[in-house]
Amino acid sequence: MFRELTRKNKQIPHEECVTLLTRETRGVLAVNGGDGYPYAMPMNHFYNPDDGCIYFHCGKTGHRLDALRQSDRVSFCVCEQGCREEGDWAYHVRSVIVFGRMEIIDDLPKIASISAALSRKFTQDETYIQNEIEQYGKATLLLKLTPEHICGKRVKES
Repeated sequence: MFRELTRKNKQIPHEECVTLLTRETRGVLAVNGGDGYPYAMPMNHFYNPDDGCIYFHCGKTGHRLDALRQSDRVSFCVCEQGCREEGDWAYHVRSVIVFGRMEIIDDLPKIASISAALSRKFTQDETYIQNEIEQYGKATLLLKLTPEHICGKRVKES
């Protein structure tokens, strides 16, 4: 159902894909938008090693939710900043693309737990995190991406 990577020598192992999904703080989520146009937006995310799913938080209304209620099929792309080898001008960059199904979750304890884990990617200030959850938790939904296919690659941008 999902295409194989054309350049197999560029493919990275699944474990490296998980490392990128865990470490990187944001990626681009694409949904099937209205009138046949894709709708893609940058999103912070949390990769949960316990269930292998990727979580996002969002408000309770908007284009993204309207699209997800029409079709739960999505793709999500994460790309690292990359690095240069000594003496080389070109960057070596790894990226991961995830295809899967999105579930909308409106369960306050789950929202609080995942939002806290996501927040810890940015700050260890527990007081701040708890205040944010208390203030905005009831106006928040979780999006749970269950991967059906994960593929990553390393390229040299030259």
